[in-house]
Order: sequence, then structure tokens, then C-alpha cells
Amino acid sequence: MRKPLIAANWKMYKTPAQAEEYVKAFLPLVTGHDRDEIVLCPSDTSLGVVIPAVAGSNVAVGGQNMHWAEEGAYTGETSVLMLTAIGATHIIIGHSERRQYFNETDELVNKKLATALKHKLTPIVCIGEVLAEREAGHTDEVLRKQITLALVGVTPEDAENIVVAYEPVWAIGTGKTATPEMAAEAHLLIRSEIARRLGRHVADSIRILYGGSVKPDNAIALLNQPEIDGALVGGASLDPQSFAKIIKY
Repeated sequence: MRKPLIAANWKMYKTPAQAEEYVKAFLPLVTGHDRDEIVLCPSDTSLGVVIPAVAGSNVAVGGQNMHWAEEGAYTGETSVLMLTAIGATHIIIGHSERRQYFNETDELVNKKLATALKHKLTPIVCIGEVLAEREAGHTDEVLRKQITLALVGVTPEDAENIVVAYEPVWAIGTGKTATPEMAAEAHLLIRSEIARRLGRHVADSIRILYGGSVKPDNAIALLNQPEIDGALVGGASLDPQSFAKIIKY
């Protein structure tokens, strides 16, 4: 059985003080909840507050982005060694906003994935099509290409801890959501592509999350789909009550 993973991507919101208040309100709402793996992904400036605040709880903490190099002259970047040193356990890789606004390519996603796996960070690798690609009927092609290039050089043994997040980009921050059936279809395609590259056993064990305007009122329909193994939640994760409701779908 694949244990569902529900991750909060706070994006560029919350100061350290706001993050600390969030955790104080959030932890009592999910105490004892062990059906799902719960992960908070704050901005880098709040990692040092959130990680100690959740210590000893059932909540893990991850970063939203990292550089592929372990260290170097890369002004403004965060390395995997920095993240692991402070206790981060997860990392979001290739989010659609990183691809859209910062020109991250599939090849760069692959390099970051290799670094995360080397240092035992659980990578949440994001893939997904934009509206024009979906309307042109290219969704399958785009997803196959993205997952194939992300997994270059990855062995079945490496893949054990990889998490994939399917993000229909047209549904992020727009209020639009893929229907549960549309999302499940995309997840099935992704899993079949992983099976083709790494084997059916690996594909059956990898968790594939849905990310795209997940809210308390649509979480039940989405997360009860057998191919959907959790959610990467954006805006609805910024409120502790809202995020807890999604977790308790």
C-alpha cells in the first residue's frame, strides 16, 4: 500500500513569525493523524523556525527549491547540504512556477533530482501541462516527455523514494480544477510511463500526488481516486484550518 502524502507549498508567503504562529495552530489539528504523511514546505527564511517547531510531531518539513550543486558561487541559491543540515527531509523540484518564471528545464529538474537522491532528501518532482498544450491534445506527450527526462540516469533502486506531483498548470491559482476523472487518467498515464522505464514494481510503489487548486471541498473526490496518492496544496494550505480539513478528507 502506498501511504498518501499531503504537502503544503506556502510559496512566497509567511514571515518566520507568521510561520511559527501557523505551526502552533496547525499541530493540534493533526495530532495523532498517521494515515497520511504530512509535509510543510515554507520559504527558506522560515525553515529554521518551522523545523524545530514541528520536532517530535507527525509533520515533516521540506524546501521549495534547491540548487543542483552541493556548493559553489551561486548567489541567492540554497544547497542540499544547507537543507539537510537544518533537518529538512523533503524538497519540491521543478514546480510549474519555477519552470514558468525561472526557466527551469527538464534537464535541470533531472540534475536536482539526482542531487536530492544522493543526499536522501525525498524529492517531490512536479510535472504538468499548460492550457495550450491540453487544448491542443498534447497532454499525454508532455507528461511522457517530462517524466522521461526527469528520470534520466535514475535506477529502479534510486526511484524508491521519489514522489511525483501532477500539476495541470492551467488549474494552479486559477480556481479551475481537473475533474477527478481527468486527474486519475493523467496519474495512470504517468504510472504507466514510470513502469515502462523502471518496471511495474517500481511504478506501483511510487506515490503520485495531485496539485492544482486542491481545496477542502474537492479533496474528497480527488483523493479517493485509486491512482491519486495525495496532494501538493498551494493556496488552501496557507490557512491551518483549511489544510487540516484537506488532510482529514
